[in-house]
Formats: sequence, C-alpha cells, structure tokens
Amino acid sequence: MNRQRLVLFILLAVLVVSLVYSYFRMPRQQTVGQLRHSPVDARSAKVPPRAVPPADDGKKLRLDLMECRQGRFAGFRRNIFSPIFHAEGKVAAVPVLPPPVPPPLVPPVPKLPSPPPVVAPPEPPPVVRDMARFTFLGYLKKDNQKTIFLSKDKEILLVRQGDKLAGKYEATSVTDTALTIRVLSDGSEIVIPLVENRPLAAQVR
Repeated sequence: MNRQRLVLFILLAVLVVSLVYSYFRMPRQQTVGQLRHSPVDARSAKVPPRAVPPADDGKKLRLDLMECRQGRFAGFRRNIFSPIFHAEGKVAAVPVLPPPVPPPLVPPVPKLPSPPPVVAPPEPPPVVRDMARFTFLGYLKKDNQKTIFLSKDKEILLVRQGDKLAGKYEATSVTDTALTIRVLSDGSEIVIPLVENRPLAAQVR
C-alpha cells in the first residue's frame, strides 16, 4: 500500500510541475500604449471640385475628335466547312445527259448465193466399168490379121476379131486405132479407142 501511494504521489508531483512550466512558457499578447499616427477619416478628406469644361461656342478646333480610335482586330471567324456561297448549299440539279450516240449502222453483208448442190455424176454403164479394167499394151499385124495385147490383173490377153471378152462381149472389129465390141445381152456395139498403156474407154454407138 505504501508503495502504491508513493507512486501516485510522484505522478501527481510531475503533473503539477508540468502545468506550472507550461503556464510560464505560454506566449503573452503585447499591447501598444499609443498610436503614432491618427487614422485619417476618408470622409473628412477634401475632394477638389470637378472642373467644369467651358462651353463650346464652335470657334475652337477640337483635335481630339480627329483622332480615330482603332479597335483591336479580333480576327476573322469563319466556318471552313461551310459553303463559300449560299448557292453552294443548295443541292445542285443533276445534269440531264444527252442520249447516247447510236453506233454506226453496219451495212448487212449480202448473202452469197448458195452453191448449187453437187450432183453426183451418173454411174457409168456396166460395159464401161468392165472395159476400164483392161489396159491396151500394143498390137501385132500378121497375114492381114491384127491381134491386140490387153492386160487385166497382171494377166496378158490376146484378142482378135471374133474373140470374146469377159464372157459378155465379142470383138467385131480390130483396127490400128480402135476396137469394136458387141454386147451379147442386147446386141449394142461399143467403140473403144486404143491408146497405148491406157485403160480401154468404151463409147456406145
């Protein structure tokens, strides 16, 4: 118990000492005994009377009126996106395009007459075809009798007057320049010119 009281007493003594120290260290407000200059009352200050300009009788030249006060240039303001003229703001009329120029007319190509149909030559008679298979090689004259030499399919034939050819024709006349045969079926005669080393070309009389 005595120890606790001693501690409390010490703390109380420290508190009292700190209060006294803070009191003496606190700054004090100083006061001035007397003002050196008395405040001037604005109302008591005398205002000089405003000078009244003399009346203008029109005989004096006022140069101040000739001075032109130029105001400060504030700059030209304009919307650069607005059209230059009001007419540009209007929708321009769509120009009417002229009609397209028609292409030059090309004259029609005249139609060429169609060629006549090719007519196949008539088929030669059987006797002409048969005689064309024989080729005249030459002739031999002996005892006033003439013999001609013909070739057919690499075979040489000797033909005299009265002999038969291909079993259908008979030699009725043999000369130096022609061979005359007769068709056994109808009796008509055919003259064949003799040209050496050429096929027989029959001609019907």
